[in-house]
Amino acid sequence: MGLDMHHITRDQPMTEHTITLLDGGMGQELRKRTQAPATPLWSAQVMRDEPDLVAAVHRDYIAAGADVITVNTYVATPQRLARDGDPAWFDSLQKAALDAAHSARDKSDCRVRIAGCLPPLVASYHAELVPDDATCQRDYARLVEVQAGGVDLFIAETMSLTREAVAAAHAGGQSGRPVWIAFTVDDQDGTRLRSGEPLADAASAVVEAGADAVLINCSAPEAVTTAMPILAGRGVPFGGYANGFEAAAELEAGGTVDALAARESMTPAVYAGHVRDWIDAGATIVGGCCEIGPAHIAALYRRFR
Repeated sequence: MGLDMHHITRDQPMTEHTITLLDGGMGQELRKRTQAPATPLWSAQVMRDEPDLVAAVHRDYIAAGADVITVNTYVATPQRLARDGDPAWFDSLQKAALDAAHSARDKSDCRVRIAGCLPPLVASYHAELVPDDATCQRDYARLVEVQAGGVDLFIAETMSLTREAVAAAHAGGQSGRPVWIAFTVDDQDGTRLRSGEPLADAASAVVEAGADAVLINCSAPEAVTTAMPILAGRGVPFGGYANGFEAAAELEAGGTVDALAARESMTPAVYAGHVRDWIDAGATIVGGCCEIGPAHIAALYRRFR
C-alpha cells in the first residue's frame, strides 16, 4: 500500500510565508495497514511486530509532500511500557523508530526533517494522570537523550496540561534542537486545554520556557480554528494538526483506539478547508493527526505548497 507521488519536489525558494507541512497520523494509519488486532501498545506493537509498515507510512507521507516526519515513539514511554508491555523494550523501540524514519528519508529524494516525539507519558487527553514534575522532567530528559542524536527537532505533542508541556520544553531545549510544543484543546472550547487551563496562559508559559513554535494537535479541526488567534502574536511560529475522530476524549487510559469512531465526512478536501482557515489566521506549520492520512497531506501540499 503506498502513494505513487514521488514526482513531488520541494526545492522551491522559501519565503517568510512558506508553509511547513507536517506528516499525518501514524498510529491510525498503521491500524489500517496491519492485520493484527488493536492493543493498548497501539503503534508501538506494530513497531515491534511489523517495522516495515512504519517505514512504509513514513515514505508515503514524504511522497505526499511532508516536510517533517515524526518518529514512531508516541507510545514508547516508560510508564506505558510498564503498564501495557515491558520496560525493557524502551531502548529497542526507540532505536527501531529512529531507524524506520531514517530509512524512509534515505530512500526519498526530498530534504525532510525528522522530529523526535515527546508524548504524554501516561495517556492522551487525561491531564489528571500526568506524573509529578520530577517524574516528567526525568522521563522527558530520558526520551530526549535517546532520540537527540537522530532527529532535527523535537515535537512535544498532545500536551493536555501546562506543566507537562513546560517539562517537555525544558528537556527538549537541553538537546540544542528546536522544540515545538503542541497542545490538545477541548473539542467544544478551543480556548482551553483539556485540563481546563486557558490556552493563552499555556502558550505564554511554553514560549517563556523556550519553545520555538506553538501548535494545537489531536483536537477537532473546529477547535483548532478557534485556537489559532490565541497563538498569534507570541513571537514564534504557530499552527495546527487536527484529528479526524468523532470524540477523541472518550479514549480511556490503556484503552484501544478501535473504540473511537472516525468522522467519515473528513475527506482530504474538507480537511484542507479547515487548514485554509488556520493559514488565514497566520499559521505556518500545518499537518494532520489521528485519522488524517497521506491522501489528506497530499491535498494540503497541492493546495498550499
